[in-house]
Amino acid sequence: MYRPPKTTEASLPNPEMGDSYAIFETLFESSPDPILLTDREGRITRLNAQAEQVFGYGRSELIGNPLEILLPERFRAVHPSHRETYLAQPRKRPMGLGLPLFARRKDGSEFPVDIMLSSVETPDGLAVLSVVRDISERRRIEEALREHEEQFRSVVQGVKDYAIFLLDREGRIASWNVGAENIKGYKAQEIIGQHFSCFYTPEDLKKGKAQEVLRLASEAGRFEDEGWRLRKDGTTFWAHITITALRNPAGEVVGFSKITRDFSEREQAEQALKRSEEHLRALFEFSPDAIVTSDSSGTITEVNSQIEKVFGYKREELVGQSVEMLIPERFRRSHPAHRREYNAHPEKRPMGAGLELYGRRKDGTEFPLDIMLGPVETGTGKVVMSIVRDLSEKKEQEEALRRVELEKRYLEEELSLEHGFEDIIGESIGLKRVLKQAETVAETDVTVLILGETGTGKDLVARAIHRLSARRERTMAKLNCAAIPTGLLESELFGHEKGAFTGAIAQKVGRLELANKGTLFLDEVGDLPTEVQPKLLRALQEKEFERLGGTRTIPVDFRLIAATNRDLGKMVADREFRSDLYYRLRVFPISIPPLRERHEDIPLLVRYFVDKHSRALNKKIEVIPSDVMRALTKWSWPGNIRELENFIERAVILSKGPALRAPLSELETVEAEPPSPSDPTLKTAERDHIIRVLREANGMIGGPDGAAARLGLKRTTLNSKLRKLAIKREDYI
Repeated sequence: MYRPPKTTEASLPNPEMGDSYAIFETLFESSPDPILLTDREGRITRLNAQAEQVFGYGRSELIGNPLEILLPERFRAVHPSHRETYLAQPRKRPMGLGLPLFARRKDGSEFPVDIMLSSVETPDGLAVLSVVRDISERRRIEEALREHEEQFRSVVQGVKDYAIFLLDREGRIASWNVGAENIKGYKAQEIIGQHFSCFYTPEDLKKGKAQEVLRLASEAGRFEDEGWRLRKDGTTFWAHITITALRNPAGEVVGFSKITRDFSEREQAEQALKRSEEHLRALFEFSPDAIVTSDSSGTITEVNSQIEKVFGYKREELVGQSVEMLIPERFRRSHPAHRREYNAHPEKRPMGAGLELYGRRKDGTEFPLDIMLGPVETGTGKVVMSIVRDLSEKKEQEEALRRVELEKRYLEEELSLEHGFEDIIGESIGLKRVLKQAETVAETDVTVLILGETGTGKDLVARAIHRLSARRERTMAKLNCAAIPTGLLESELFGHEKGAFTGAIAQKVGRLELANKGTLFLDEVGDLPTEVQPKLLRALQEKEFERLGGTRTIPVDFRLIAATNRDLGKMVADREFRSDLYYRLRVFPISIPPLRERHEDIPLLVRYFVDKHSRALNKKIEVIPSDVMRALTKWSWPGNIRELENFIERAVILSKGPALRAPLSELETVEAEPPSPSDPTLKTAERDHIIRVLREANGMIGGPDGAAARLGLKRTTLNSKLRKLAIKREDYI
């Protein structure tokens, strides 16, 4: 059994270095990442508190033990040879090399890590400093993003800071985005079809680097690398590349995706710092996070090089200035009070506290961050060290995943809907007038209000306007205001932040945000709650909104189409609907005539529905008897096209031969022309018809065999008609 020698924690650079030593000591102990110091034999001589927490060991359990105790068993045998190779030529190895590294906790569980190595001269001799970062969450997000590669294609084409392109199986370039053009200098027509080896230096080509990269990606599935690459003009840049093998269902490699980032500035900075003998400064400078130290008054005393990447300021622009420069304006007034409270009770505040924090860059943009605070005693006084981690990329990836999932789910819902018919069918003058109006307004971005009874096809007209508009390539998000409980409608429309209300366990993107650059269709807008109406009006006028429970204003560009079967003018008079929203919606009203005013369209619709449902039910109906067609044409159809389709579907089900057999007993067939909409007998006929259907359904309103389904109406619409026509339960039971 191995018994570690009795050792004490190793000393790091000389304490006589004063402020720098104090800063280093605090940074070492309060780093959000585990830090380990090992001697030439690989024995652990020192570790920080985060290492204890992440690996599950106490310091006494690790100090004096070989580093291999923290490695999975499958790597322990080869690790000493890697250590000897490194010590033969000690150098700084940065994070982000893409090596498949794993660590092992005390309980035996493994997790993926990224490691920065640096040699350090200590009073006890040469040592190796290892900064370890748990990248489990990053790996999870990367895997999820790969699964949605196709859905991100349109986003990829607009990315300017990443060169993202596809290769075929032999390495020829098959696609090219804007970022690739910016970084490498080639236009798509110049480079597509060329072999990607044209980006490698002559030295790498002699080594067969291009072929080796494809081989490694094929074997491992994914390969990351850094090195010098060539632009079109012959200049070189330091690139970080990620190449992923694309496989068909059979598991065969059919191509590769390749992402390249220009890390020239980072590489130049690293090369300069590698030549520096100030190892403490190197650790401070090369922290993966931005570091700021400030005194009790909030004046910045020092920053590291990462500050420019995160905040956009150079060191000389910040030192001596107030730390409020890095805080959004809306938080600046309250920040001094928080600083005084912290100065009164200084203590380490770790990352991951769940606070919603934001930083402000030099260009005025804001970004989400996490921050760790810790007091540091120096020779010139006490300072506060702030380690700032930019969460933008993580938030953007999570937001992108949520958006893709929502759009995918929404698209699946749209595709699964039974639209009734693909195009609007009819040749009546009233319908042609509606289609002409839709064609005219589609070319603009103005708000459209579609009016008409239930079942007249308002949603089809809305969809037609979207298809004819310049926004047809983007999403048409639909929200039925009558189908969603009042308490949830605001969340469905605007979305909500995590914790906005009981049950809001995650952030939700609303339909308004999904409609960005596209169209928002609000069906049954007359049922929009009065408390939500002013928020919709603001979104229409200001083109911005906030999620429920959120403080961030989100800009949105959408075209609104609303529809209703209710008399909004009367609702305004009765103070049930805001007049300012009503007039904002009624910029371009389109009234769809009911089916009783389009009798000449009924034969076309009947034939269409007979053909549609015959094919769906695997029947062959070739004849529609004239008496059936005459009866269908003369009926007033209070449920309009939806009722007609449901009636035809039942008729097709009942038909046994080639002739349509329709249950005409459900209709009140009359020889004369049906009464006009203003005739009171029409209301009576509609009332009697609804009562008859309710009796046939044994009083059931909802369900597949209920009266609403038989009439081709929604349950909420039928309930509304029952109240309007004063139909009581005793009338049909």
